[in-house]
Formats: sequence, C-alpha cells, structure tokens
Amino acid sequence: MKNLSKWVVLLLLLAPGLTAQKNESLLIGPGDLLHVQVFDTPELTQDARVTDAGDIPLLLGGRVKVANLTPAQAAHAIESTLVRGHFLLRPSVLVTVTQYATQNVTILGEVHTPGAYPIGTPRSILDVLALAGGLSETADRKVLIERHGTSTRVPYFVSNAPGVALDTAVKVYPGDTVIVPRAGIVYVLGDVSKPGGYTMTNNDAKISALELIARAGGALHSAAASHSRLIRKSGSGYVEIPLPLNKIQDGKRADVQLEADDIVYVPFSYMRNFVVNAATLVGQIGGAAIYKY
Repeated sequence: MKNLSKWVVLLLLLAPGLTAQKNESLLIGPGDLLHVQVFDTPELTQDARVTDAGDIPLLLGGRVKVANLTPAQAAHAIESTLVRGHFLLRPSVLVTVTQYATQNVTILGEVHTPGAYPIGTPRSILDVLALAGGLSETADRKVLIERHGTSTRVPYFVSNAPGVALDTAVKVYPGDTVIVPRAGIVYVLGDVSKPGGYTMTNNDAKISALELIARAGGALHSAAASHSRLIRKSGSGYVEIPLPLNKIQDGKRADVQLEADDIVYVPFSYMRNFVVNAATLVGQIGGAAIYKY
C-alpha cells in the first residue's frame, strides 16, 4: 500500500510535465540548456548544455544524443541509457529546456515594425505580434509560423473576436519565423462616394459586391448602377462580367462574392458616361487609395 501511494504521488508530479511535453513541437538544438530530472534519484538531477555535436554528458551513462529530439524523446533516450548501463531498473526522467541557444524570433510581412526580436522563452503569438507593433492596416489575418530547425509550419488566424483570439493562440519559440502576408484587396471605381481599394480584413476574409459598395459610401445618384461591371483576373488576362447592382439591391439577383484583386466599376450617368474598358480600369488601381474598412 505504501509503494502504491508512492507511485500515485509520482504520477501526480509527472502529469503536468508529461502534458506539456505531449504538446511540445520545438526540437532541442546545440547550445540549448537542459534541466534533467531523474525522479527517486535526485543525485542524478543536473543542468547540461547541448554540445555542438548534439549530445549532453550525463552524470552516469556517458553522453546521450538529444539534438533534433523533443524534450519527451530526449527523456526517453536518457532512460534507455540508464537501463542499458545497469544504473537504474525503471528510471523516470523529465527533460525541460531552461534556455534556448537561439534567442530571436523573426517577424516578417505586414506588421508595423518587422524584424528580429529577442525572446528567451516560448511566447504567445499575440505577444510576438505586439513586439512588432501589431498588424498593419493591410495585413491578412492568416498568419504562418515556421518552426526553427524544422519544416513544420503552423497556421494561426488572428480573430477579430478577442475571446477566440486568446483561446486559440499558439506558442512561438525562439528561432521561429512569423510571416504576416498582405490581405487581399478589392477595388471599386467610378461613381461612388469613396472609390479605391478595400482590404479583405474581416473575420472570414470575404466580401460581396454589395458590401464593397456599402464600404465605399454607396453609389451616387448620378451613377448608372444597372450597367456596373465586375473585372476579374483570369489566366489569359481580365474578363468583364455584367453586375446589375440595381437588381442585386432589389433582391432580384444574387449578390456576388468577390475575390482578391477584383474590380467593381460603377459607371457614371449616361450624360457623363464614356467608354471605359478593362485595361483602362486596371491601369487606374495603381493610384487608388487603400482603405482598411
């Protein structure tokens, strides 16, 4: 009974570390400082730095290769070494990284101050983005994290809902690279209150033709809304698609979901109208103002 209680206590002590290591995705690398804890044998507990060869010297058992392993895998390798050397029968080892050799995280793309920032421990993606001044006005909310030393890529969506953003936040580790791409932009030109480009920065990164017109302040009274057109890029250039906004507004035609780089053109009234082709409109978007909302 006494032995049973002893193992229960041991399991309770191990549980938090085991849970954390189960979700661990960062691999150990040269220069990292490790804390090696051998339960029931405190005299074997040690701190060791990973050598350039990728191993650590144990107090018993010699050197163990730990580079490119997770802390949980490194713990298992140490346990196997202690058993093979007949030092312990059933060792239980916990390995934690107390200091990372690579202390910077690189943040690129659509943030206010991209660059490399020092971090000594894993940080929330929200904290890391804050180091770079946060997302810019034209940032896509689909952020990509590339893990240091691996080809693993972790996507994260920066939700507009604070609770969701906090609940789904992932960890960024020293040496990781965070890339924030540019959001898709759609354009509205012609007889509207605020012609220009509008970023697709809402929570689902989608926008319809009517939503775009609304964000642009609506079509003016002088506009020939029934003759509006959608200019969309295709493999062979640009295609023009009729977009009768008056029928869409009246519910007689379904609204149209826009894609990045689409151009919605609302013609001027017949008195002021002139022939405008797709090439002319595409040429105008280069100088168009870009609005976040």
